[in-house]
Amino acid sequence: MKQNVFFVSGIDTDAGKSYATGFLARELTQKGNRTITQKFIQTGNVGHSEDIDLHRRIMGIPPTEEDRAGLTMPEIFSYPASPHLASRLDGRAIDFYKMEQATAELSRRYDTVLLEGAGGLMVPLTEDLLTIDYIAQKKYPLIFVTSGKLGSINHTLLSFEAIRHRGIRLDTVMYNLYPTVADKTIQEDTLIFIRKQMEKYFPDAQFILVPEI
Repeated sequence: MKQNVFFVSGIDTDAGKSYATGFLARELTQKGNRTITQKFIQTGNVGHSEDIDLHRRIMGIPPTEEDRAGLTMPEIFSYPASPHLASRLDGRAIDFYKMEQATAELSRRYDTVLLEGAGGLMVPLTEDLLTIDYIAQKKYPLIFVTSGKLGSINHTLLSFEAIRHRGIRLDTVMYNLYPTVADKTIQEDTLIFIRKQMEKYFPDAQFILVPEI
């Protein structure tokens, strides 16, 4: 597989990963980079990924050939829970081989693959495998989504510690300004604080503001 697959994770389920993933895919595409998004594991859906639908709406494109073939949504579980629980409730194990083959095919067809995870870094995929450990095993560079909501500093710094501990390359931090808030006191201070932490521990990582589209 070409080294053009980036794993997208965030501080928690409500970090706005799908929104940020679609935004980044749109921006890269507009710059001439052939970019596709893939949902790592979709839960809470049947037969189709609502996150992929959101990506395409933000990108301003119709469903792709790869969407119709299932390459961008290889594993879907019906119950809206972490993958380890959703797979157990549906009575079937996650097919990692199928997912990785789909990712490899996308990486052959496109310049960049944005592989969006489910929930945050510590979400369990199986009883024995956390999302963050899967990222480390596959050596995917990480795009990390955070925001200015109350609690984001704590969640972001804990995630930074875990990323450093496992030797994961933090490629980009995306700071989500969506949804818009009237009082921006916490949002603005959190942004400054996180950027200082990045300068200290991840000086080579990019920082992207994600506006409300």
